[in-house]
Amino acid sequence: MTAPLPVIQVGAGAMGRAWLDAITRSPDVELVGVVELDAAIAESALAELGQDVPVGTDAAELAERTGARAVVDVTVPGAHLPVNLGALRAGLAVLCEKPVTPTVRDALVLTAAAEVSGKLLMVSQSRRYYAALATLRQRAAGLGGVEFLSTEFMKAPHFGGFREEMDHPLLVDMAIHAFDVARYLLGSAPVSVTCQSFNPSWSWFRGDAAASALFEFAGGARFQYTGSWVAPGLETSWNGSWRVGGAEGTASWDGEAEVVVQTGSGDAERLVVPPGPAESIDGSLADFVQAVRTGGTPTSGEIHENVLTLAMVEAAVRSASSGERVEIARLLDEAWHEALQRDLAPDHRAAMTSWGSAAAHLGLRDSTATTV
Repeated sequence: MTAPLPVIQVGAGAMGRAWLDAITRSPDVELVGVVELDAAIAESALAELGQDVPVGTDAAELAERTGARAVVDVTVPGAHLPVNLGALRAGLAVLCEKPVTPTVRDALVLTAAAEVSGKLLMVSQSRRYYAALATLRQRAAGLGGVEFLSTEFMKAPHFGGFREEMDHPLLVDMAIHAFDVARYLLGSAPVSVTCQSFNPSWSWFRGDAAASALFEFAGGARFQYTGSWVAPGLETSWNGSWRVGGAEGTASWDGEAEVVVQTGSGDAERLVVPPGPAESIDGSLADFVQAVRTGGTPTSGEIHENVLTLAMVEAAVRSASSGERVEIARLLDEAWHEALQRDLAPDHRAAMTSWGSAAAHLGLRDSTATTV
C-alpha cells in the first residue's frame, strides 16, 4: 500500500514533459516506461530529467514488460479514446489529461469500458487542486445556501499552433476548468446553459476567443462564466477570479492565494492561504495514486462524474452555435444514442445498453432517453 506505484506515461510532448517532471518528483510513483511514437522525443525528455527507462510504441506491451500497474495518458485529445480503451482492456488504471475525449459520445464509451474493466479511469482536472479553492468551498458552505456563483477569466496568451485555429478555443480548451470548479463549489449537477461567444476584432485566434455562459444547476443555483483569451491588461489568474453568494454573505477568491469572506454587514475577513502540499497536476497525481492504492474513488475526475463537466462544454458550444438554451440531460442521452450506433465491443455495448439512459445513469433526474 505504500510502495511507489509503477506507471508508464503515454505522450512526451510539451504537456508530457510537465507530467514526467511531476512523476519523477513524486515519492508515490515510479516511472517505468514511456510510450511515444517518436522515440527521439521521449528520449530527449527523459535525458533532461536524468531518467533511463524503456521507450516503446504500445502501452499494453510496455506495461506487461515493465510491470506497470497504471498509465498516465498525456496524448492529444483525439488519441485518448484508443489509448484509454487499450489500457483499460489490459487491466491498467488510467490517469488521463483533460478532456477525456473531444466528445461526450466517446466519453460515454470510455465510461462503459471503465465499468467493464473494473479499473479506475480518472481525468486530471488539475485546477481543482488548490488550497485556496478548498478554503473558498469550505467558507461558502457557511453562507446560508449558495445560489449565485460567477467567475471572470481574462488572459491574452499567444500560443500559436492548433489552439489559434480552433472554432471555439476558449470554451473547448480552457473553460472546461472553470466549469469543473463550478461543479465542485456548488456540489450539484448542471441542468442547462445559455451561451454566447464571439471573436473581438483584434483577436489573433481564428475561432471565437471570448464567451459568456449562464448555467442553471439542480436546486436553482446559477453559474455565470465570462471569459476572454484576447484580454491584454488587468489579466486575471489562470484560475480566474471567483465570487460566491448566499443568503448570509459573499465570498471571493482571486484565483491565487486570497479568499475574502463577508457575512451580513460585518467586516470582511481576508485570508491568505498558503499553497497545499500538492497542487495542480501534482494534486491530480496524488489523488490518483491514493485511489488506486485504496480501491476508493478520487476526490475529482472519476470518469462518471467528469462526463458532466465535458457535457457542460459541449452544451455551451451547442448553445453558442445555435443561440438556444441547451439541456444537459438531453445532450447526454443524444450522445448515448450516437455512441450505441458505433462499432463497439460487445461487452461495452451491453454495459451501455443496460443504463437505459446516460443522463439517469450519471445522476441527472430528467431524461429524454427512449428504449434501445
